[in-house]
Amino acid sequence: MRLRWSGCLLSCAMAASAAAEEKPLWELGAGVGGAVVPDYPGSDESRSYVAPIPYVACRGKYLKADRGGLRTALFDRRYAELSLSIGGSVPVKSEDNEARRGLPDLEPTLEVGPRLDLHAWRSQDERIKLDVGVPVRLPVTLESSSRSVGVVFEPRVSLKVNDFAGFEGWQLGAAVGPSFADRKYHQYFYGIDPGLGTPERPAFDASGGYSGAALRINLSKRYPKLWLGGFVRYENLAGAAFEASPLVRTSGSVSVGFGAAWIFFRSKRMVETDE
Repeated sequence: MRLRWSGCLLSCAMAASAAAEEKPLWELGAGVGGAVVPDYPGSDESRSYVAPIPYVACRGKYLKADRGGLRTALFDRRYAELSLSIGGSVPVKSEDNEARRGLPDLEPTLEVGPRLDLHAWRSQDERIKLDVGVPVRLPVTLESSSRSVGVVFEPRVSLKVNDFAGFEGWQLGAAVGPSFADRKYHQYFYGIDPGLGTPERPAFDASGGYSGAALRINLSKRYPKLWLGGFVRYENLAGAAFEASPLVRTSGSVSVGFGAAWIFFRSKRMVETDE
């Protein structure tokens, strides 16, 4: 399963406050998160995961880490922002996945790269926001001999609604868009070398291009010292460049997850923010 964040390793905050208010310059905390996700997009087998999650918020003048990820003020924030986009994938033991049995294990990956966020529209009270995100990430495997596995491009249109459905403090987020990757990336997940092919699972050489489309919906609330959130993600691989791979057992998959983080430390200095 591919996991996507926009700096959420640096901030799991999704606070909901339309008007500017004062908040601590920085905050530190930790929590726990869980998710049920397919082994990889196109797999018909899923796993459950529970792991600790860090919480870091920074609201400096030029560097920020908040619900929007790690950002720098290179542009006028009214129109665009430059962010750090982070993603990755979970490890897969091929002996535990019927489709991959006999193939090399999938090592976990970390994807890092720049993201340009264009602020397309804001409601007058800024309770509703529509953005266009354009991230490019370079994935590498997390193993003793780390290696590059290509390039990923995932443009997204995202919507954020504060005080969702009239419930104060709750924020709804939604993002939808296509994914693209080069041959190297697709081959890592869906390729089958000729020497490992079988009559039931013939060799497959992946090509680069379209990787499918995804819709993600999340809901969260920020309390003074607690953050709660959950998400649902649907991914569809119809028309993907690797759709014919024997490793693609289903064209649609659903992931769900939750998280809770407690804030333990915060600065005494307060700054004005419109989070």
